[in-house]
Amino acid sequence: MSTDSSDLFGALFEAPPANRTVPVLVPMPAPKPYSYSVPEGMAVAPGSVVQVPLGPRQVIGVVWDGGEDGVDPKKLRPISHVFDCPPLTKEMRDFIDWVAAYTLSPPGLVARMALRAPNAFEPEPMVEGLKLVGGRPERMTPARARVLDAASNGLSWTRSGLAHAAGVSTSVVDGLITLGIFETVFLPPPPVVALPDPEFAAARLEGPQKDAAEEILGDVRKGEFSVSLIDGVTGSGKTEVYFEAIAETLRRGRQVLILLPEIALTASFLDRFQDRFGAKPAEWHSDLAPRMREKVWRQAVTGEVRVVAGARSALFLPFEDLGLIIVDEEHDPAYKQEDRVFYNARDMAVVRGRIGDFPVILVSATPSVESQVNGQSGRYTTVHLPTRFGDAALPDLHLVDMRRHAPERGGFLSPVLIRAVGKTVERREQALLFLNRRGYAPLTLCRVCGHRFQCPQCSSWLVEHRFRKQLQCHQCGHAERTPEACPECGTLDHLVACGPGVERIAEEVERHFPEARTIVLSSDIMGGVKRLRLELEAIAKGEADIVIGTQLVAKGHNFPLMTLVGIVDADLGLANGDPRAAERTFQLLSQVTGRAGRTGLKSHGLLQTYQPQHPVMQAIVSGDSDAFYEREITERERAVLPPFGRLASIIVSAETRHDAENHARGMRNAAPQVSGISVLGPAEAPLALVRGRHRFRLLVHGRRNSDMQGFLRAMLSQSPKERGSVQVQLDIDPQSFL
Repeated sequence: MSTDSSDLFGALFEAPPANRTVPVLVPMPAPKPYSYSVPEGMAVAPGSVVQVPLGPRQVIGVVWDGGEDGVDPKKLRPISHVFDCPPLTKEMRDFIDWVAAYTLSPPGLVARMALRAPNAFEPEPMVEGLKLVGGRPERMTPARARVLDAASNGLSWTRSGLAHAAGVSTSVVDGLITLGIFETVFLPPPPVVALPDPEFAAARLEGPQKDAAEEILGDVRKGEFSVSLIDGVTGSGKTEVYFEAIAETLRRGRQVLILLPEIALTASFLDRFQDRFGAKPAEWHSDLAPRMREKVWRQAVTGEVRVVAGARSALFLPFEDLGLIIVDEEHDPAYKQEDRVFYNARDMAVVRGRIGDFPVILVSATPSVESQVNGQSGRYTTVHLPTRFGDAALPDLHLVDMRRHAPERGGFLSPVLIRAVGKTVERREQALLFLNRRGYAPLTLCRVCGHRFQCPQCSSWLVEHRFRKQLQCHQCGHAERTPEACPECGTLDHLVACGPGVERIAEEVERHFPEARTIVLSSDIMGGVKRLRLELEAIAKGEADIVIGTQLVAKGHNFPLMTLVGIVDADLGLANGDPRAAERTFQLLSQVTGRAGRTGLKSHGLLQTYQPQHPVMQAIVSGDSDAFYEREITERERAVLPPFGRLASIIVSAETRHDAENHARGMRNAAPQVSGISVLGPAEAPLALVRGRHRFRLLVHGRRNSDMQGFLRAMLSQSPKERGSVQVQLDIDPQSFL
């Protein structure tokens, strides 16, 4: 005897017996779910999104796995409400549990990331529409005739949609409604984006791109877990290759997630996607309007949205049937979240693929050392794209030894770079000057008494922003007006800016090229993301001659007229104790120089450096990335650093230095004695004071097969309890060492 799907759905969700209990995970830092009773007649199942009382408040929660705990339901508070939305799948619940266990975070805080749109838990309201019922107005005008003609197909229309289709104002439609020619109907809410068509504009790939696509499609067609790494130089057609994987996944009826490090800025990517699939993907990032976030969340969980392009938080969207994850620019540090729940979206994407048993594709022109090692060991399938797509060629790269070609007094651009910029502008092409430092100058001091402007709440200097006439802390956001006199000695007009930021480079460019059109790109630009998108579009259209930017310009943008890239301070990223400093400098400088020559024009890259013999500089100008990675991997293996070892960072902060140091020492003393795992510190963090809180750091180092989580759980269980202002932050696989 057969059972149709509606009968099966009813059997699964029919009202359960009264007086039972269920675990509910609430968005709080609790170690496990709380128990609630289920009122008589209420139907819930694992994954159901509910509202429950918590103290005096009503909060959102998720019914979790685990069944009844033996507590008398009469002693428990009941669930208040069940939301009318699909439950979180078993796959999603397992993913939340895995992330919580790996990062040693409360599972409720991880679940909170999947429930970031509370107004989306109930169905969207129906939209009021119109349908033609017949009749003709006594007074027929050309405008009314166009409306009747547009509505004659028998379909239902929204009021504004019908007016737009007929090319009239809404008042014309209102007049026909008043005459009774249209009746009111209710329509389902429109989708946030149209359905993508995998056959809309299929690319004709040739040579290496075609071979790479075939290799990737082999894994996608299997429909099971695998990880592929597309390793291709900038402009090699990596996006077109993974577009083919997206098309195949859509043909199979499954959803796709594309992770991008700066989705809010990559309007050009959205346009490329639309050119290929006939519709844009849904967006998911922090700058999305709340109402749009709710619609995207709801339509992702119901399956109406087929493709989402988002920042790292999109990884926690509860898709109905996710079948592929793309992690573009997989090396980018922006994938690491360092707030409340510390996780790396690249690594967690691989975990989500394994739990859901579907393929994951990592993409980069400069892959992380971890991904390179996984490719070499066979854990990942590596697909190489060694040449640029079409007729484009990589830029010719040269080092400018600043010891031999010093800038003029008070300047930061060498004569070699200035001449190259001048020739580029004369050819009506674009030049990019890159400096990964915001503002005008990183330090301001008094020439008379030596006073340095420091943040009152952080152990960092105040950065001058001359455009805004402010001194600002880039750690906590503290800002103050730039004074005319030294606050220490009172001397007027003796404050001096030390070192360059992008604003100061713009000032120098203005002196040398007063007629050139110059744009400064920085994350703190006035006008926010909207203005940045407009500036990027202007550059792509050739409406600027010289672009001066921070690392924002390295995020995969395509500037057709860009033929010169000048790195103002190539040594900047090497001047710290970060064990990933060489890798990150290599990646960033390779990505920035890759902005040049993407459309076939002859292009150049000049790197100003005081260390021309440094292995990073030699690897970039020679194009021998294999030699760089081989050297970096060897050094990591020798030092037992990731991916050959494991690290965890513990930051202890408090309102007083004494409390922070004492608690950190107590944690160090509580560490168990385990072979293969050692604890370094405590020591003051490089940024010892942030937002008025003193910080001490412990670094836990272990071998690759060490049970780092078990060690840390044992250490935390024996550590002193957090009292007063003391706070402890735990970061598994840290990316930042500040």
